[in-house]
Amino acid sequence: MALFQTIGIIGKQNDIERVRSTIDQLVRHLRSRDRRVLFDADTDALLARASGSGLQPAELGSRCDLVIVVGGDGTLLAAARTLAAGGAALLGINLGRLGFLVDVSPEEMCDALDGILAGRYKVEERCMLAATVVDRDGRATSHLALNDVVIHKWNTARMIELETTIDGALVNTQRSDGLIVATPTGSTAYALSGGGPLLHPALNAIVLVPICPHTLSNRPLVIGGGSRVEIRVRDMDLDHVRVTCDGQTDLAPLGEDRIVVEQAPQTIRLLHPQGHDHYAILRAKLGWGGQPQGTGPC
Repeated sequence: MALFQTIGIIGKQNDIERVRSTIDQLVRHLRSRDRRVLFDADTDALLARASGSGLQPAELGSRCDLVIVVGGDGTLLAAARTLAAGGAALLGINLGRLGFLVDVSPEEMCDALDGILAGRYKVEERCMLAATVVDRDGRATSHLALNDVVIHKWNTARMIELETTIDGALVNTQRSDGLIVATPTGSTAYALSGGGPLLHPALNAIVLVPICPHTLSNRPLVIGGGSRVEIRVRDMDLDHVRVTCDGQTDLAPLGEDRIVVEQAPQTIRLLHPQGHDHYAILRAKLGWGGQPQGTGPC
């Protein structure tokens, strides 16, 4: 049996003309290869199909072998969270800017897809985080994150005070603009701009990166992937704190709430064309390929 018989498509919800033309080309190519194509409801509406056959993301993930995300990293992050329970593999077509996660260009996508449909691809399993706000009565509200969970100030110009424990052991009490808890996938996102290390995506690890800490000795910390991170916010700061997952979903802690961050049971499978090179992506996206000035011959 051919690989990936049923393929879902999720499109970015702006840059409409470019998204439509890319998806139209993609659909023609897939149908010429005798693949069944499904859409999520928003993409169905974006294409002005008016078919009413668009699916909710969770159903799309459970009915498809592969879901192709047309957009940028933000589009793929949103898709990953909603599709995580379904188990479908993800492939990203890059219509965005940096594109650490969506690494196939529209110009290359048909050739790349032919290789993938023939079984020539690389698969990466990426861990996710679960962020849970637990109140004093034990009631919990949770969200998933593929990149990071950020506990951060909002609507104030002053620092907030956070107490962090890992597996029940006190790590520190810090005054800062917040704390980034990131997966290896997220180490190239907000955590990188905060001075955090680059982690290879295959590592079973979590990185904690303080945001503008008051104490300069408060440095990024890499811990085991099975660790349980718990953060408490000083009561006087609660009105000025939000918990954000992948920069897209928010939780608001209240008095005596605990914020628990740990690896989620769900993982995401990312597909790449054969020959995908993580270090080549870093060189291209971070500008490592140029020769530093002053290093040439005298």
